[in-house]
Amino acid sequence: MEKVEFIEKFKDRTKKLSVDIILMYNNLNKSEATKVIGYQIIKSATSTAANYRASCIARSKKEFYSKISITTEEADETVFWLEVLKDSGLASEKLINPLLNEAEEILKVVSKARKNTTFN
Repeated sequence: MEKVEFIEKFKDRTKKLSVDIILMYNNLNKSEATKVIGYQIIKSATSTAANYRASCIARSKKEFYSKISITTEEADETVFWLEVLKDSGLASEKLINPLLNEAEEILKVVSKARKNTTFN
């Protein structure tokens, strides 16, 4: 797969995770806890997608590094909130596991991109 194709598919992948998390949240029983967690996880998932897109149009390696660092932090936060939903029993493992697996894969990719960024 060519770099441009990978980038476009990864943009779609991060956006899809955002949408899937929004849809998952809409199907949860609402309580004070799920409302707070829902707000946080929707923010972190959509921020992951938005900041990845921003990193793709960075004007310099330093700007790319800055944006991909934010993307990495937001992806990690998304993993955290999914784990909280799962561990608290507020959402079933069947519902959470596919989202958690995808969030962890996205986190690995953006973490590696950040790690591989050099400023030569």
